[in-house]
Amino acid sequence: MKNKGTILIIVLTLSSLISKAQDEKFKALFIYNFTKYIEWPQEKRSGDFVIGVYGNNPIAKELEIIAQKKMVGSQKLIIKQVDGVSACMGCHILYIPENKSSIVETIMNSISQQGIVLITDKTGFAKSYSGINFVNINGKQQFEINKKHIENQGATVNSGLLSLGIIIE
Repeated sequence: MKNKGTILIIVLTLSSLISKAQDEKFKALFIYNFTKYIEWPQEKRSGDFVIGVYGNNPIAKELEIIAQKKMVGSQKLIIKQVDGVSACMGCHILYIPENKSSIVETIMNSISQQGIVLITDKTGFAKSYSGINFVNINGKQQFEINKKHIENQGATVNSGLLSLGIIIE
């Protein structure tokens, strides 16, 4: 009987790890696809297209896999892990995972008008800080979108993206 309990714990743990890995893949695909629905300011339409990931997060690896095969329009896709406000400059998109959410307000104040679309992963952040915020509703990965926050960065949101997300004002 003891072995069955151990096996059940192992299966549940592996299932949770697989689910988290799958979740990171979905988020990475979402982030890449957001690039198709957002138009950045003119000065950000040349050179490399940079997606920053704050801290050491597995989503960076998933984004790097995408970056090996995809571009954003005619721009080469670069994934950059950042640790600090100054390292965020030059990004088009900055993803801040939930475990780094304590830095969001500081970063938001520092990147104002820099053409950086902030994507977060914590309940309520689309209302206060981010342009896009991942949420899990009934076991499904979805996203909230705050058009005003994106436009405050000088970017324009395509109505197609608005129709796919949960609009927050």
